Amino acid sequence: MAVEQKEVRWLSESEMVAWRSYIVATMRLRQRLHRELSERHDVTLADYEVLVCLSLQPDRRMRMTELASMLGSTKSRLSHQMVRLEADGLIRRTRDPADKRGVVAEMTGSGAELLEGAAPTHVEGVREHLIDLLTPEEQRVLGQAFGRVLDHLSEIDGLPRLPPITS
Repeated sequence: MAVEQKEVRWLSESEMVAWRSYIVATMRLRQRLHRELSERHDVTLADYEVLVCLSLQPDRRMRMTELASMLGSTKSRLSHQMVRLEADGLIRRTRDPADKRGVVAEMTGSGAELLEGAAPTHVEGVREHLIDLLTPEEQRVLGQAFGRVLDHLSEIDGLPRLPPITS
């Protein structure tokens, strides 16, 4: 049985410019933010993002499956990352009291201290390398556009939608 081929809608020149600019700029932005955090606080951007997600929870703890979803990570990749974070004393993992099959990650006091120290560096980098380069209207459009992309990807991947971020 032959698989029916869909006609490809190739990108126009302006669409290709938008796509390539997005790909290269986001990769380089993440590399720059990672370098700044690593050099000043000895923490990777990926580890910083884990600590941020945990800090957003009232009790600084979260089920590993939810954390992986929030980070756009796989459970396996996150598990390897958590081994390092736990060895560094920044998080601890325990069985979920509500469901003994699940695992909960909890930020430690050391993790909270690291996050508090690194946050100003991260925010300064985000401002310098992105936010302050955009007009308020461009910031609004960027938020709307990528909110729509995130909703679309969450829907097709069967993941929960993240709550809307409002100002």
